[in-house]
Amino acid sequence: MDYLAHLRDDSARFRAVLATAAAGSRVPSCPDWDADDLLWHLGEVQWFWGTIVAQRLDDPDKAEAQKPQRPGDRTGLLSFFDSASALLQRSLAETDPSVEVWMWDADRTVGYIRRRQAHEALIHRLDAELTVGVPTPLDPELASDGVDEAIQKMFGSPPDWATSTTGHHTVSLHTTDTGLTLPLRVDRWSGTSPNTGRTYDDETYLAVEQQDGFHPDVTVHAPAADLDAWLWGRAEDYVLTVQGDAEAFTALKNVVTTGIE
Repeated sequence: MDYLAHLRDDSARFRAVLATAAAGSRVPSCPDWDADDLLWHLGEVQWFWGTIVAQRLDDPDKAEAQKPQRPGDRTGLLSFFDSASALLQRSLAETDPSVEVWMWDADRTVGYIRRRQAHEALIHRLDAELTVGVPTPLDPELASDGVDEAIQKMFGSPPDWATSTTGHHTVSLHTTDTGLTLPLRVDRWSGTSPNTGRTYDDETYLAVEQQDGFHPDVTVHAPAADLDAWLWGRAEDYVLTVQGDAEAFTALKNVVTTGIE
């Protein structure tokens, strides 16, 4: 997977779409944002990770301390996005994928940051297109990889300090165009965050099922682009073909509806 090429192309498409968006245009997939908020968001994300990689930082606060102020108009936002996106693409291209820097995931390699930022650009490119009402197809192979990443990284494990329990709802996700199949179980976790003191009780997450002879309660089929968009809250249930137990699908949907932080 050429993540750098996808990052470049989707970032360029994102920028081109928002450059012509009307002032105050709302982002339907992120209703608290308008077009300028979306432009600033991806710009600051790309600036942050470009800074982390370029400076080989091991602490996110070291990047945050350097964060520039948000520009006050569209022209300034576009200029900031251009420089931030160039920084990210250059730093990723010039750094060996095996190099480790700060990352919230256990995989701290620049290779994973390449993957993560390609998907960040893909989903926000879709947000930009939805804002102006001109969505275009998502690359099926990248979207299929996005489904895998969303499950394995975003929905796939509780915090280290949590206690987890095995659930009884099982699900199989299947992409109809790329052949990806993910056997899942809806598990639960509880605990108190040592960082914030907040207590969580009976939260749900998706665990990849490792047992042989897996027989899911419900099977969910969709093209990779539709399934990826659905997992990220950018598509409605009608893009899916659901076969099996309605309660198990509801359990899956409850996890997805909670959203990805």
